[in-house]
Formats: sequence, C-alpha cells, structure tokens
Amino acid sequence: MRYIGSKQKLLEEIKKLFIDKNIFINNYTFFDAFSGTGAVGNFFKDKYKIIANDSLFCSYVITQAKLNPIDKKFKKLNINPFDYFNSNDICLKGFVYNNYSTGGSDRKYFSEENAMRIDFIREKIDEWLKKEKIDEFEYYYLIACLLESISKVSNVAGVYGSFLSTWDSRALKIMKFIEIEDFSNNNLFKNEIHNELIELLIEDIKGDILYLDPPYTKNQYSTQYHILETIALNDKPEIFGKTGHREVISKNSKFSKDGNVHIEFERIIKKANFKYIVLSYNSVGIMSKEFIERVLKRYGKENTFECRKINYKQYLNSKAEKKEEHFEYLFFIEKKDLNQISYKSPLNYMGGKYELIDFIKGNAPKKIERFIDLFGGGFNVGINFDANQIIYNDINFKVKELLEMFRNKDTLELYKYIRKMIKKYKLEKNNRESFEKIRTLYNSKIEELREPELLYLLILYGFNQQIRFNSKLEYNNTVGPSSFNERIFEIMLSFISTLKNKNVVFYSGDYEKMFEHMNKDTFVYVDPPYLITCGSYNDGKRGFNGWDEKEEIRLLNFLDKLNSNGIKFMLSNIFIKDDKINELLQKWVNDNKFKVKYFEGTQKKGREEILVINY
Repeated sequence: MRYIGSKQKLLEEIKKLFIDKNIFINNYTFFDAFSGTGAVGNFFKDKYKIIANDSLFCSYVITQAKLNPIDKKFKKLNINPFDYFNSNDICLKGFVYNNYSTGGSDRKYFSEENAMRIDFIREKIDEWLKKEKIDEFEYYYLIACLLESISKVSNVAGVYGSFLSTWDSRALKIMKFIEIEDFSNNNLFKNEIHNELIELLIEDIKGDILYLDPPYTKNQYSTQYHILETIALNDKPEIFGKTGHREVISKNSKFSKDGNVHIEFERIIKKANFKYIVLSYNSVGIMSKEFIERVLKRYGKENTFECRKINYKQYLNSKAEKKEEHFEYLFFIEKKDLNQISYKSPLNYMGGKYELIDFIKGNAPKKIERFIDLFGGGFNVGINFDANQIIYNDINFKVKELLEMFRNKDTLELYKYIRKMIKKYKLEKNNRESFEKIRTLYNSKIEELREPELLYLLILYGFNQQIRFNSKLEYNNTVGPSSFNERIFEIMLSFISTLKNKNVVFYSGDYEKMFEHMNKDTFVYVDPPYLITCGSYNDGKRGFNGWDEKEEIRLLNFLDKLNSNGIKFMLSNIFIKDDKINELLQKWVNDNKFKVKYFEGTQKKGREEILVINY
C-alpha cells in the first residue's frame, strides 16, 4: 500500500544508526509512536519488543496484522476466506457503493462492481466476528487484507483526499481479495498496539527507544485516508463535501499545524520516559532543523545529539512544487534525567542566573516544601526548582505581568499573536520605523491597558532585549539587532510548558512583605541588585527604586531576621568587581560565620560569583 511518509526505504539507515549508537540490542522496548502502516515496527520485531501507535484505526489494524501475525488457519471459520471471497460474485449495495461509486453518487473512487464487493466483504467480516467464527486478531488481519486489496483498484493518485476525474485503468479491474505480505511470526514478544493521539499517550508508555516519525506537512492523514478509515471502522458516518469526507477533527494531528507542532513536539520530548529518542523528519517540514536541534539538545545528554542527513525521494501531491533538494533527517539523543534539565527565561533579564543553575541547585537543600524567589527577575532560578509551592516576587510589576501572561495565556494564541504582529508591522532586526510604531502603540495606551504581549514583542526587537522604562513607565528602549527567532521560540516554549505545570504564586512588592509567607519549611533564594555593579535594573532611573548602601543594609538586616527564625536562605552576590570590594557584605558574612560557596565555572572578567548560605 502506498502511504505518505512511509519509512520502508529508510529502514537500513535507521538500523545503521542503532548499531552505531550501540542500541541494536535484544529485548529493548521500542515505541513507534506514529506507526502508519507498521513498516518500522515490523522490521525490528525480531530484535525488540514493539509498542506501536497511530491515531487512525485503519493504520491500527494494518499494524496489528504485521506485528501480531496469525497462523491463517481460521479453524473456527472452517473455510479459507480468500477462496470464499474470490470464488463468488456476491455483491452488496451498501455504504461504499452508495457514497463512493457512481452507482449512488457522483464520486469516482471505485467502480460500481468493486464498491459492491467491498461492501459485501466488509459486512461479512463483521458478521463472522459477531458470530465468533473469527477471533480479534483474525478480524484485524482480514480488514488489513481488504484495505490492501482496495488500494489496488482505487481511482486515486495515491491518497484518498480526492478521486481522479477520469478512470484509471487499474480501477476498472475486478478487485481480488488478496493476502497481505506474509509476515513471519518471529516475534520475541507479544507486541502492543495502540490507537490514540500520541499527545494523550506519551506519559503512559515507557521503554528504551522512542521512535518518532510525525507528519511533516499540513496535509492531514485523517483527510488523505478518510475512506480507508471509514471502511476499517465500518461505522457508516455522516459525510461531507465533494469527496465525501468524514468528520476528522478528533483525529487531526497537531503535528500538521504551524505552532501546534512546535508546542506538541517540545512537550512530547519533555514527557518521554525513554533512554533514547530517534526522530525522522523531512527537510521541507513545518519545524525547522534548528528548532528541532534546540529542543533535542535541551533534553538530551551533552554530546549525544546527532543529525544524519539522508537523500530521500519527496512525496509530491498535485499542488506541491518540485524542489531541487530533498532530505530526510535522522535525529538522535540519549535523554537526560529530569533533574538534569534546565530551563531558561524568555526574558533577557540583566543579572539572570541561568548559567549558574547547576551551581545554585547543587548547593540548595535537597527537599523543599516552599521555595521563595525573593528578587525573581526573569525567573531563571525559580522555574528550575521543584517544590510544592513556588513564590515569585519582584519589585518590577511589569516583569511579573509578563510572567503571568506566559502562564495564563494559551501558548498557541501567544505564538499566533507574535506572528501576526510581526507580519502586520513588518518587524525585523534594526528596523527602526517598524519598531517605533509598536512602541508608540504601546506607550499611547493608559497604563492599565498596556498589554504584556505587546511589551514582550517590544522587548524581543529592542536593543539587547532590555526591559527598561522611563519615569512615566513608558517603554523607552531603542531598536536592536535582535528578533523573534527559532532560538527564542524554543526557549519560550520550554519555559512556558514548565511554568504551566508548576504551582507558582506571583507577587510584586517590597521583599520584606514576603516574610508572612515564610516558615521553617521555606527555602528563600535571594538575588538582589549587586551593590558594586551598576545595571539598568538598579540605577533608579527606570521607573523603579534603585539600589544603594542603605538598601544593602536593609536587606542584610532582613536576612538576619530570617536566620534568627530558622528560615534557610541562599544569597547570590559578589565580593569583588574589578577594583571595588563589597566590604559591607564581607563583614556581615564573617560576623555571622555563614558558609560561602565560590562558583568555579566560567566567570565574567573581574568578578567572582558567590553563594552565601545559612545552613
């Protein structure tokens, strides 16, 4: 059977990858999440325990026939079904005849005679199952044989999204009920087949190798194979339009929709409970190679990512344009443990601690009931902690509103908004005119009506993606050489999907007010402005209070209060910056005999990051 995206011709390349990665090992569990006609699972079933899944029922029955083959003796039936169907001319004017042949409609999918034969065979298979003359697997096998037989006489160009206006000579031949390829029953295991959308199944399956071969174009398989789905189900649905398609919304793949595919791909890789992940994807797919690589590198162990580029013949429908080059990519990672994965804020917040996350987490208490990010900023630290409750606080309520927007707004709607505004205002790097139009649009509104979505767009195209305002809280950054790109998109998606799954409470106020939320089960992370550095966030000229020695003393007194109440805290800071020394901080640490942890990684010139802890 011709099937869009079938990997039949790539099987040896996939096997070679497995051998090179030393995962071509007996008894591994292999999950083919988009199994189609089961070609990949069938190829590896003598090596692995196969779990296969596809959202289409017609694919499900074909895969059942391949991965759990029967002995074909049909003992209860007491006849050979192939001889039976091919030796008589019994016909039935049923659903296929009335809707997909010229006998009962204007549609030319099948000749009238073949349509009646299809109706008779399909009804007879159901009758045999109902009378218990065949078992479940014999039932799937016979339906799979019928679908294969149908493919030989269908008046289509390859898929069933439409029929040919004139009759193809093969469609006028009498349909023979044929046996599908003789699949040897050399399974190591009883293989497991599912019929579900992968996004609803991924958290329930675990194993060694996850193989992903998702749709890569906007063509929905549920539409392209709607007739095979209807015949496989034999549910006689309400049909629509010139092609007689069934309602397929519930079967539509999010992988065939821009934005949706990015969101679901990131989520599946994040949730996958597998040691190794292999992805087949096409060079003309909706997702870019760069986006895929960034997602896989976030969740893959360091230095395990690989992408192999394979020449591959392109499927072209009648509306597609021919392309000079066409490649299939094979991506591979060994997945990190969940506690090794770090997420980065989509806000380029000065002083952000993303590069220090492992250092910070490595020195934090192992079990945390409530985590408070006292000077939350872009939330690089809080997003990477696991606690029953996470409290975010920052004096800059604009940043708080941005983070709440990331959590509360539908991710796809945010993506569509960004794309729409980029197109409408022709936003691009260093385009001053376009940037100033949206900046004026934002600043012209009263404070209460300034949307955080628009502010985020300004930040993305602003100089150094800074978050800065004047004393009237008007955004006053200039245009810069930055934009919304695949790197930012991946960072945004991974951050948002993580944020939406954590119990985070957002506050914007003076940090001392957070004391009422603290007890001995609380861990407080403190990342204030650094007294001996000067950034745009602490100069007191951006619509928010600055940071000086008076503020430093107030903070240290507050930390003394936490310490005396048995509340654990961690303070990020520096003792030295070039020729400046924070003697006030040094004396406070020494007087209290607090522990100091020095960051041993790459440092900015002239400074050394430290953590001060009281536990």
